[in-house]
Amino acid sequence: MPQGFSKKNQSSVDTAYRFADFELHPHDRLLKQAGTPLALQPKAFDALLCLVRRAQHLVSKQELIHTLWPSVHVSEANLTNLIVSLRKIVGRSAIRTVSKHGYRFELPVDGEPGVARSTYEKFARAKELTAQRSLESVSQARDLYWTCLAEDPAFAAAWAMLGRCCWFFDKFTASSPANVDLAHACFQRAFALDPDLAGAHQFYTLVQVDTGHANEALARLLERLQRHPGEPESLASLVQVFRFCGMLPESIEAHKRAIAIDPAVATSVAHTLFLSGQYKSAIEIYGGRAAYYLDAAAWAALGDEQRAIDLLRERLDRMSLSTLMTSLLASLLAVLERKPARALKLMQTADTTREPEILVYFARHYSRIGKPDLAIQALQQAAENGFLCAPQTLTTDAWLHPLHQHPAFASVLKDSQNRIHQAQAILNSFKSN
Repeated sequence: MPQGFSKKNQSSVDTAYRFADFELHPHDRLLKQAGTPLALQPKAFDALLCLVRRAQHLVSKQELIHTLWPSVHVSEANLTNLIVSLRKIVGRSAIRTVSKHGYRFELPVDGEPGVARSTYEKFARAKELTAQRSLESVSQARDLYWTCLAEDPAFAAAWAMLGRCCWFFDKFTASSPANVDLAHACFQRAFALDPDLAGAHQFYTLVQVDTGHANEALARLLERLQRHPGEPESLASLVQVFRFCGMLPESIEAHKRAIAIDPAVATSVAHTLFLSGQYKSAIEIYGGRAAYYLDAAAWAALGDEQRAIDLLRERLDRMSLSTLMTSLLASLLAVLERKPARALKLMQTADTTREPEILVYFARHYSRIGKPDLAIQALQQAAENGFLCAPQTLTTDAWLHPLHQHPAFASVLKDSQNRIHQAQAILNSFKSN
């Protein structure tokens, strides 16, 4: 990249966080509204800065108190009074109270210090495209993130979002095997620039669990929660990590803690409930999201196979799915329609390298069509690739029941129990600190 590009861009960098008609200048400790400076007490300024830096994320009362009064014992009333004074300036709806836990800055932040306004506008547009989660929209977003980083190589959030895009492509396309390495590099760069970047921690979890490093993700998230107690996004990530570690009760508990703090936070608990045999609950939670496979599988497990068939046919006809998701849905449909040869072909030609969790669903399909050897192999491969089928699922799932007589079943069950002990040791080490 030519040096002149970056230097030219840096000459017009913004010096403030921007939201609504406000500008918050950290270096000058100045808040402006429509260009007019506003009077703000030092503690109120620090509180606002802390909230804005973590916009859209919960900031706990403990964290705010520690930041504002690091070596003084004060009551929560001091913090409450500060928030009241801030709301009088930036608006009551700008700062949301999360009952018993803390506060969240709700206004969209459309600029931050050190990033040129034009660069941040591209970044905001790229985030909108990323959220659409289609191959086309993520491809457009990826190009915009690259442009942002060409203009500003020190833009940590852009590195994290680029990493997310690269991982998306690695999972759902066969475009380039370099995507996974690039995703790792992007996240490492983001952490080097900002070790506390919430989005980087949240999205990097996806990479770690799908590449067989759930225990490392568990340790990282537990350490983060020590610094940011009650952060719902980290708890939501733990829902997935605990499930990958075979710890289903802990996964459900993490979900309960997350939604107690923020009822709107999205978690993957529906998959945990499914593996726990709580099929009706899985359907209820899964139903509000873009539905693909899980509710159909749950209806089938409940014995309503026709309903599952209707859902699968409708989605396969209507949706534009990745090759792997098509194999997952179509193989279940083939199982239910008593077409074992088709189901077998779909599963054996699917690339599950970056989706170890799907191997457990395939194991259920194999078992259902009378292929116990292939089912056992799928469970073993899932564990080797990073997803541990919980002992509860192995022993109580009716679709896996035929495997109980397989010579290797006891070994699979014991391996699952041993691996859970490793993850439990990590959890216990943080509980004792």
